Amino acid sequence: MRSDRFESPDYYQLDDLLTEEHKLVRSASREWVKREVSPVIEDYAQRAEFPKHLLGGLAEIGAFGPYIPEKYGGAGLDQISYGLIMQEIERGDSGIRSTASVQSSLVMYPIWKYGTEEQRKKYLPKLASGKFMGCFGLTEPDFGSNPAGMVTNFKDKGDHVLLNGAKLWISNAPFADIAIVWAKDEQERIHGLIVERGMEGFSTPETHHKWSLRASATGELIFDNVKVPKANILPGKSGLGAPLGCLDSARYGIAWGAVGAAMDCYDTALRYAKERVQFGKPIGATQLQQKKLAEMITEITKAQLLAWRLGVLRNEGKATTAQISMAKRNNVDIAIKIAREARQVLGGMGITGEYSIMRHMMNLESVITYEGTHDIHLLITGADITGFSAFK
Repeated sequence: MRSDRFESPDYYQLDDLLTEEHKLVRSASREWVKREVSPVIEDYAQRAEFPKHLLGGLAEIGAFGPYIPEKYGGAGLDQISYGLIMQEIERGDSGIRSTASVQSSLVMYPIWKYGTEEQRKKYLPKLASGKFMGCFGLTEPDFGSNPAGMVTNFKDKGDHVLLNGAKLWISNAPFADIAIVWAKDEQERIHGLIVERGMEGFSTPETHHKWSLRASATGELIFDNVKVPKANILPGKSGLGAPLGCLDSARYGIAWGAVGAAMDCYDTALRYAKERVQFGKPIGATQLQQKKLAEMITEITKAQLLAWRLGVLRNEGKATTAQISMAKRNNVDIAIKIAREARQVLGGMGITGEYSIMRHMMNLESVITYEGTHDIHLLITGADITGFSAFK
């Protein structure tokens, strides 16, 4: 089993900006990752298998709906605590963070924000405890960056609706107990529906042969005349703004999570550069390696500040979609670049499963694309600052 010697970089003393509760939440998550994730994750990634035994531990550290009120089973924490949990989990593996992020922001969040009180009481406590797992169905085979073009739809049949269509690239789908599915009604209006496993005509085939997020379970959602009770429709919000509101929360978590992956790659490269001797001295004593490491810690520090400030704005209810897009795009971008540079510091050893860097690099190739591609987030910022949308 791989030893986890990770030490968190804090070049600008950002811990001074955190409360004692924040530090306790981060410490609990970090210790859990070191104890439960790091020793096994390389093996699961090599086998392309999701470590389902970790679900209970994720629930115990509050990774499922950390900001959901305690009355519904959540931890009632603030947005910075949520971010720190995502940072620590993704420091372990992006796929494990995806599982927690989907459960929190894409399943529990819409039920909490858009659902009825009956729906909240029925589903949220089970989701918070990990007894129920969920997934989020928005992306379709022909509609990713343009979700408004979705063809998944439902028709009114009296006491229920009849759901048809398909969703693709769905994290948690193969084992999810429920799916939050976005579909159009007969007036082309988008609504969220809670689809439960076992409903006739609902299937979740797994996606295989991935080179990225190999320790994450990804699949499809297929709906073939699925009867969904009207009581399972989320009534609080409709239109494309409803799923996009969920994605704001998830993208915020990614902005923090990517920093965790970057920190792990940097820490690994720094330690290796101090220990690896060539030409009679540690490679960390050479100018080119110091350049790489100095640029890594600079970008990590900037990303940490971006995530922290965004967390403050989220706590105050002031964060905009465009601000979240900027943080997601920037932080994933710096993480993937740091992973590539860190791999070079390790030379040939960087491609082996003895170190985490190559796995992070492959995972981040998905993170830079999902929940808004790198280019789409750029255009969101562009539209925000110019007032002109480049999408149409």
